[in-house]
Amino acid sequence: MKKLKSRIALLLVPMMAAGAISGCAPRIQVMEDGSPGTPGGASSRQPGGQNASSGGDGAQAASLDYAEGTTLRMATGYNSVKTGLTFDAETAGNGITLADGNIYNAGDLKPTWVEVEKILGVSFEDKYQGNSASNEFDYWKERLNEVDMVSGTALKLTESGEAGSLVNIGEYLDSMPNFKAYLDENPIVHLSITGNTSTGAIYFSPYFDGVDDIERMPLMRTDWVEKLLNGEGEFIAEASNTLAAPVYQPYMPTSGTVEVDVVSADGSKVESVTKDYGAGGNIVADMNAAGKVDGVTAVNMLRDYIDKAYGGYYGTNRADLYIGQNAAWDADELVALLRCVVANPQTLNGTDSVQGLFSREDDNNQRRVDLFRFAGILFGARGLESRQDYLYVGADGAMHDARMEEDTYLAMERMNAMAKEGLISKAFLDMSSENSGTYLENDLGFMHYDYNQTQTIYNATKLQEGEKYMAVMVPVALWHDGSSDEGVYMRFTESWRSVKTDGWGISKAGVGDDQNKLFAALALIDFAYSDQGRILMSYGPDAFIKTNADGSYVTFSFNGNEMPVVADATIEELWDKASGNYTNYARFYLGSTLSFIKNQAFEYQCTHEVGQEGAGRISNAIALGVIHHPELAVTDNPWYTIAPSVLPTTSVENSTVSGYTELANKFNQNKGGENILVNIIVSGYTDPTMRDAKSTVETVTGAWSGKQYLAIKQDAWNRGMSYYETLK
Repeated sequence: MKKLKSRIALLLVPMMAAGAISGCAPRIQVMEDGSPGTPGGASSRQPGGQNASSGGDGAQAASLDYAEGTTLRMATGYNSVKTGLTFDAETAGNGITLADGNIYNAGDLKPTWVEVEKILGVSFEDKYQGNSASNEFDYWKERLNEVDMVSGTALKLTESGEAGSLVNIGEYLDSMPNFKAYLDENPIVHLSITGNTSTGAIYFSPYFDGVDDIERMPLMRTDWVEKLLNGEGEFIAEASNTLAAPVYQPYMPTSGTVEVDVVSADGSKVESVTKDYGAGGNIVADMNAAGKVDGVTAVNMLRDYIDKAYGGYYGTNRADLYIGQNAAWDADELVALLRCVVANPQTLNGTDSVQGLFSREDDNNQRRVDLFRFAGILFGARGLESRQDYLYVGADGAMHDARMEEDTYLAMERMNAMAKEGLISKAFLDMSSENSGTYLENDLGFMHYDYNQTQTIYNATKLQEGEKYMAVMVPVALWHDGSSDEGVYMRFTESWRSVKTDGWGISKAGVGDDQNKLFAALALIDFAYSDQGRILMSYGPDAFIKTNADGSYVTFSFNGNEMPVVADATIEELWDKASGNYTNYARFYLGSTLSFIKNQAFEYQCTHEVGQEGAGRISNAIALGVIHHPELAVTDNPWYTIAPSVLPTTSVENSTVSGYTELANKFNQNKGGENILVNIIVSGYTDPTMRDAKSTVETVTGAWSGKQYLAIKQDAWNRGMSYYETLK
């Protein structure tokens, strides 16, 4: 076990240039002048407890009058007893003192919800059972008279709403100026939460774990890439391993040229580079032809390829092909690099073994599916990171399902070829063999696809001086976006933050005829979308935020908005209690980010400087148009329209879809589930009815009712688009 490094000093002063994407390293400027318009100051509410925060149009929710002290019974939380409105026994222990100076015991409301009580003049009774949204709703669905607000999945909340069990929030939008303003500004969000396009019904308040920015990123041990590829002359090592017999075949061309856009090395502009296969060959084809070469030979082949195929563009900093601001790597070049990594453990970690691609938790299906998500951006397959099931909007404007696309299974076949070569970790292939959770701290793992903030924390807690685990650029792939018959070589990520599939609904039986309860619940939702509410639901109360002498917030410029700076004591506490993991700290201790909008400004301040560096480069590439992504809008080219997190299916349609059990069970993305895409990566095709991509599509489309499923979703999409026209 390595010695842990000392904790990093988090940056709250002017930082690197950044782009326009929330959470991806914006330029920071700390403001301490308390200038007008900055968030801060005392909270206020109208008599009777109504929310006095104004919405985007300056209106106030004057009609939501309710009695002071109205009690709301809350069956709401995130996904465990640790992430509810009140402290659980394990977290609180015998009493826990937080950075606000207060002592909290088991059963006490967390600071965020204490503050909401004060602001709104309500009282919260915690009824949360500590389940996932789906299971929490299932627990209460026959007892909704016992709770006023309840967690659930968007689908279950909408179904229950259509059945008459939940309040139609849409009927009250004119009394909810903050929420209404947000929906008016984001019509695709409005569409995503609309449960009935005939009535405009909305049965839940949406949850955003960040919004309109990139979510997962490729992460690499960048110091290893530099060690293998940079420098003058040939790579020399005293020992290396012999590569396995080649299985993976070229994805990129083997002749001709491919032009791709990159961000210049200084990050200032877009420039074009050429992959010249005539000059450099295809590195995979050449390695395959060479057979079972040793690690030293493989590295020198890759070095020579980079020099020739890119005409010396990267000079002696060949690692920049993968890890630089001007990176241009593709799937074939990644396979070549992975071969070099697994064949040179002696150089990289001083042992005889190192793992290439791995997942964060090898025994958790919810994390294992990240490898098929990664396959999507490697091989140009849409729908593998959809906001709803595996759906995406095609260039034809119609709904498509990745489970019924041959490209999906061809991508999995390529991943299986990588697995057969030993380029995917033992922990992923054999869940009982070893724990991937120790890979980074023990120098055993090279790369995975995950969240930047939570994973780059390891630079402070698990890696030593000179070691670097960092987000790198999205790969170049061939994408068929409809703009060309042949497809376009570009970078595209489908991992884009939008409405999550969980939310909070208002129980009709719970609030009953009590207008105080109904209006208090509506006011809570509306407050969460006010400026003050958005800060509280992300940062927690003012005591956890840095303030000036006059009580106003110290702020910094975050993607064009002034956002609060986290208090020094909060940062210290975050490391002491949550090892630097912002999300765990916020949910376990503050009670924030449990629902509504999670602003990335707090998380950004808690991101390790290495995490900021990598995310900053990706953000810059997005801002300059080098990385493409879905839009939270209905775009001119429908292929770029993000699939709504929820489609307005009817209760009859939902009942029909729920009967397609094989379709759901075979493509499960939950922790204890099974997913055949993961299975194909590990073992290839094992079912005799699914011998290849074509026969698998036939099985899914026919025997597993995929065709009927897609027809239902298409009808709902058509209704949604018709309704969308009325929102313009």
